[in-house]
Amino acid sequence: MQTIFTISTTGPGLYDFTREVRRWTEGHGEGLLTLFVRHTSCSLLIQENADPDVQTDLDGFFRRLVPASDDPSMRWIIHTMEGPDDMPAHIKAAFTPVSLSIPVARGKLLLGTWQGIYLFEHRHAPHQRQVAAHFAADAPAR
Repeated sequence: MQTIFTISTTGPGLYDFTREVRRWTEGHGEGLLTLFVRHTSCSLLIQENADPDVQTDLDGFFRRLVPASDDPSMRWIIHTMEGPDDMPAHIKAAFTPVSLSIPVARGKLLLGTWQGIYLFEHRHAPHQRQVAAHFAADAPAR
């Protein structure tokens, strides 16, 4: 079973789409869910969903770790044709996962109590991001 989740972004940050994924897996038994982002300048994270300061701090950390290419410390960057946030977005995506595997039991995601699924947008412009989902159900016991 497969689907595509479309996540609208408005700039850098973490976009929680756990609720949509939960709705899609409901009632589908036991198995493994794989999520894969179909872009090279954003990524996926499983992260705390209780305190929004966690997402703010993560975003701030990555902005400091890899600033825009017009920052003096980033003069070495060559790929600037798509703007000062593009190559840094690719670098951030190289540091963070582009796919996730999540076990599912009785149609429920086996996430921890404070875990949520996030698209981590690294670009400044709004985007429509696609995350491909594949649910592989366990074969029935014989």
